Amino acid sequence: MNKQDKIKQLIDLRAQAKLGGGEKKIESQHNKGKLTARERIEILLDEGSFEEFDMFVTHRCTDFGLEKKKILGDGVVTGTGTIDGRVVYVYAQDFTVFGGSLSETFAKKICKVMDMAMKVGAPVIGINDSGGARIQEGVNSLAGYAEIFQRNIMASGVIPQISAIFGPCAGGAVYSPALTDFIMMTEDTSYMFVTGPKVVKTVTGEDITIEDLGGANVHASKSGVSHFLIEDEEEGLLLIRKLLSFLPQNNLEEPPTIECKDPIDRLDDALNEIIPENPNQPYDVTDIIYSLVDDSEFLEIHRHYAKNIVVGFGKFDGMSVGIVANQPNFLAGVLDIDASRKAARFVRFCDAFNIPIVTLVDVPGFLPGSSQEYGGIIIHGAKLMFAYGEATVPKITITLRKSYGGAHDVMSSKQLRGDINYAWPSAEIAVMGSRGAVEILYGRELAEIEDPEEKAKAVAEKENEYSEKFANPYQAANLGYIDDVIEPRNSRFRIIRALEMLQTKKDINPPKKHSNIPL
Repeated sequence: MNKQDKIKQLIDLRAQAKLGGGEKKIESQHNKGKLTARERIEILLDEGSFEEFDMFVTHRCTDFGLEKKKILGDGVVTGTGTIDGRVVYVYAQDFTVFGGSLSETFAKKICKVMDMAMKVGAPVIGINDSGGARIQEGVNSLAGYAEIFQRNIMASGVIPQISAIFGPCAGGAVYSPALTDFIMMTEDTSYMFVTGPKVVKTVTGEDITIEDLGGANVHASKSGVSHFLIEDEEEGLLLIRKLLSFLPQNNLEEPPTIECKDPIDRLDDALNEIIPENPNQPYDVTDIIYSLVDDSEFLEIHRHYAKNIVVGFGKFDGMSVGIVANQPNFLAGVLDIDASRKAARFVRFCDAFNIPIVTLVDVPGFLPGSSQEYGGIIIHGAKLMFAYGEATVPKITITLRKSYGGAHDVMSSKQLRGDINYAWPSAEIAVMGSRGAVEILYGRELAEIEDPEEKAKAVAEKENEYSEKFANPYQAANLGYIDDVIEPRNSRFRIIRALEMLQTKKDINPPKKHSNIPL
């Protein structure tokens, strides 16, 4: 074979590898409303930047007739490229090849790019579309999953890991995405579950559809497994690009800063009026967030889950910031099990990757009730407290309205090493609301008043007295727990000044193998 023949052979083999399972399988993939592995990578990465690894790898199985059917690439496309000029590593499972099922060599390909990502300190993006373990390979397939899981664990908090679920993801396959930082799922075409509907029916007798058991809507709103619910794959791939624009390459780097043309001293007079006069009236805290951040751009995480708290990324004068805010529009912004878990995970992610945290507080307390207590609200609420107390990144807190009881402590209070703690004039910082406080402080005295009108008048007087003393930020400011009471419309400027001041902040936790966070 001469040189030209060898080159032709290489070109033919590359063309063969790029076809995956063949034209019919590709057509079937498109008919399901799904893109192929390579089409996904093409949209995700900068044009022309993809460098593929292990294109010629095939499986090594000799059982069940598989030795007669070998396909180049073996069902997963792996390699490196750039997003906005920054290096990333990527693997995309190819459903056209053996249903995207994982073999020993399939796993080795994924492990190779994960190892390289750790060496150079760059994010890993995994695109999942797989029928699960390749049954013909038995324990080799299971071992392959475990090799991936171990790398997910070692990479956690070191490099960003993002999982896109663009098809089936079941059984052991779900645990790699679960170990990563962010998961997104497509409506109608993706699902995740540990055991499928048939097994559920056999074991428990429950009849349930794939969608109701593990569809994208279920995991976005009920379980909280998925951080993003997307309409189609292209939206998801562009969302990954957007998400990475807020993140550093690894835990030793600072998040990217971009040029900002939005004035840092921009005033929004509407903020002075946004808090209702009635302390029990709701408002939408995202209106405040959009007003404060650069160019009104806010990337919300877990939008459909635990809506009583809002988390996500924004920029202030071009600097990446994680934002946590109680949402009075949903359950009055109360902290419950789901909200505590959601916010704690986000705070810990920000801390791991050097992203400052801005916290907007309007919290009446923890949600009462037996279901919360039986579900472990004590432990779950402690997760959020632990996350804030452990975090060493710059932490800026603004109390907008209510900050009551233990929830006041949890929400990045001064005592949990909050660096700058501001309050609006509408802030109410106290152990509890006026009605509950009056019942405890004056219950016996009020019980002795027999006339209903006189009793109501006395209760109102005591409530007003308590409100005048505590339904304001000034007692906390007198004690130094609040650094300043600020005019709402100045909040953007004050946050940016604080972020600039805290850029060289150093907080050190005691030496330890790792903390024992309440799980």
